[in-house]
Amino acid sequence: MEINLKVKPGNQIQAFYLFFIITSLQIGVGIIGAPRFIYMEAGRDSWLSILISLVYICILVMCMFYILNQYENTDYFGIQVDIFGKWLGKLLGTIIILHFGFSFFSILLTYIEVIQLFIYHALPNLLIAILIMILVLYTVFGGIRVIVGITFLLFLSTFWLLLVLYDPILRVNWLNLLPIFQTSFTDLLKGSRATSYTLTGFEILMVIYPFIQNKEKAKLPVFLGLIYTTIMLLIVTIISIGYFSPEGLKSIDWALLILYKSASFTFIERLDYIVVTVWLMVILPNLALSLWVMSYGMKRLYKVPQKITLWIITILILIIVNFFQYDYQISDMTNFVGKYGFWITYVYPFILLPIVLVKKRRKKDKGSDTT
Repeated sequence: MEINLKVKPGNQIQAFYLFFIITSLQIGVGIIGAPRFIYMEAGRDSWLSILISLVYICILVMCMFYILNQYENTDYFGIQVDIFGKWLGKLLGTIIILHFGFSFFSILLTYIEVIQLFIYHALPNLLIAILIMILVLYTVFGGIRVIVGITFLLFLSTFWLLLVLYDPILRVNWLNLLPIFQTSFTDLLKGSRATSYTLTGFEILMVIYPFIQNKEKAKLPVFLGLIYTTIMLLIVTIISIGYFSPEGLKSIDWALLILYKSASFTFIERLDYIVVTVWLMVILPNLALSLWVMSYGMKRLYKVPQKITLWIITILILIIVNFFQYDYQISDMTNFVGKYGFWITYVYPFILLPIVLVKKRRKKDKGSDTT
């Protein structure tokens, strides 16, 4: 397995698109119910927890860039094989693939649950999953540039969803946000951790980086994407706290959808139906990018053609999705992904950094000794 990649010009993308890749992976189904989980930990100071998360993630992304810059043109899979050897490196790479796989599955299951709760109560999981997977497969078979292009277009197509929240904003009770600065620092950190499932997704940088054509311009769109996503989560959380009573928010699973449902327009009776349907356009890039990472990772580590991996994963998903029939099963799945994903996404790069630096230092010392 080659550590550094030689990507054909036809498969390269501009760094500009990293903004849309990062935001599309972070804004998925997690933001729909995130205000409740953050509020349960940090209370009225939830906005502080979100800002703390932004600072931590920015430092983490700087760490990722520093790791990537130690190599000519590689990714997570190449770095781990170079540092830990063939077998352990491939094992760790497989864990990364499984991480994206579980994230994909949790997003799919959560969206299926939302459709069944708000639109079609009796529609079976399998049928919804088949319809979604057709769209996802059609996108991924086009390759990374097609996926990024659709991600860009769907971002522009769904931007209006935020503007619809102006109606709930007009009915916000801002006194629900007071008093501020009452939460302990420990609870603020717990609130920050509660954002981990929602804000995860930026770790794709460690996979897609070799495909960036102008790497010297990669940092700005990534950080702008992180800031944009954080602002979206911050707005939704503040509106949710102000709109619902403090005790009411603790019992509302889908705060964002309830906000859309409460919005009243003379020409639309049930806006939440439209939002739930359009939300497929929000999660489609998320699912497509995650599925691409899985197929690309299998090709990189085990030389398995991406098309074969895509069909195998699709068949497994359509089989397993039938075993999740109750909301508590989906909730357990999401909690599992959030807990183990926290260590992979938010902790592992800090562990990897000193190992990479020591490895590179030893290689440099050996090179100087031989001369």
